[in-house]
Amino acid sequence: MELRKYITGRLMQIALIFFVILTVLFLLFRLAPGDPVTRMVDPDMTQEDSQRLIAELGLDQPLGIQYVIYVKNFFMGRFGYSFHYGEPVVDIIWDRLPNTVLLFTTSIILSALVGIFLGKIASWHKGKKIDSFMTIGALATHTLFLPWLALLMIWVFAYKLGWFPITGMISEEVWLDPESGFVAKALDVLYHMVLPLSTLFLIHFGSYLLIMRSSMLETLKEDYILTARAKGLEEKAIRNHHAAPNAALPVVTSIGLSLAFSINGGALTETVFTWPGIGRELVSAVSQNDYPLAQASFLLIAIVVLISNLIVDVLYAYLDPRIRY
Repeated sequence: MELRKYITGRLMQIALIFFVILTVLFLLFRLAPGDPVTRMVDPDMTQEDSQRLIAELGLDQPLGIQYVIYVKNFFMGRFGYSFHYGEPVVDIIWDRLPNTVLLFTTSIILSALVGIFLGKIASWHKGKKIDSFMTIGALATHTLFLPWLALLMIWVFAYKLGWFPITGMISEEVWLDPESGFVAKALDVLYHMVLPLSTLFLIHFGSYLLIMRSSMLETLKEDYILTARAKGLEEKAIRNHHAAPNAALPVVTSIGLSLAFSINGGALTETVFTWPGIGRELVSAVSQNDYPLAQASFLLIAIVVLISNLIVDVLYAYLDPRIRY
């Protein structure tokens, strides 16, 4: 009952916060400098034609009326048409979203698994060479500038060695070949994923390693760990079955939030590798004053982040019996 009351309260908070985000985004995009119509009209178009186009986009209405229409359309699932593409915003997002989820969810899960595993080992060998090596390596990779690392990966492994494609997600010769089956196309996508996936892995796994190491060191001081040792349990069993599950709680929070924020696709990563995802589309929409597409992308990110926070909090109660709401 207490958990249900907590979830109800959090959902009300989420609704309030999301309404504020909804309003702020509307004002930011409407008050930003620049005119989206200028990107759609021909320089030779007459003044009358230009005004008619503005009316069709609904930009001739007062700001208050635009806001009412904006909120109404949101709750009805009508996000309008992209100024740049001339296509429904929903279609564009659903076309790009799977690409972002594929790349970033894979990188986060892989980084977390490796980081947790190495974090356990580093904490178990505190003060030894293996601990120092892992900690320094994690700090070095975690503090790397992502665009620099991405460009370095492209220059070395794609341009110089020619092992991987420089940009893009697919090879046209594979996808346009009628004889190419699902396996061939899937392998082609994985082939293009290697460099961006490796870049994201190197950037993120260090944070999980450091969080797990720090949490494990605190957990190893607990009384139940001393009790387990007093019972004569093997060190491996103590580490993996007693210390690690409890030490992993802070990592769960980090993973949950990382998965939530991965929905924006990491604009820098997608831009450098020309990966057709939400992040790259968001940057393009903002630079081109494509209000409907940019707003829908930001709102999608906000919803996922807010819901993910709630899921992580509820998950805590199941993973740790000591936590009660």
